[in-house]
Amino acid sequence: MKIVLDTNILVKACKGSYHANRLLAACLQGKFTPLVSVTLLAEYEDVLARESLFCDDKLSLAERNELLDAILSISQWVRIFYLWRPNLKDEGDNHLIELAVAGGAKYIVSHNAKDFRSSELDFDIDVITPMQLLEELS
Repeated sequence: MKIVLDTNILVKACKGSYHANRLLAACLQGKFTPLVSVTLLAEYEDVLARESLFCDDKLSLAERNELLDAILSISQWVRIFYLWRPNLKDEGDNHLIELAVAGGAKYIVSHNAKDFRSSELDFDIDVITPMQLLEELS
């Protein structure tokens, strides 16, 4: 099953979130195929390199990069040729919908599902939390 992982999922996993870690483990076991684009990769790299987010955490930058490399190794690269511009409340999240549409993802997995509710365009893509996706898997 193809999914799009919002950056906050990787951040939560690095901070020890049980459900985010279980979701990433399920991806690494082949139960889900994360989709990635140029824009999302740049966001992953930028956010995971922010020491201010992780100053009190146990994972070093090198370890966060290892996690990213592991996720990228099982991800499907998607080239986006058409920008849908769903005009979400958080303009910075539009690229996640564009990636999901271009890659045929069933879900966008995020801890901020409410940010995706105000789209001016209607797509058959559900935005769910890691816990909801893991419950569906079982």
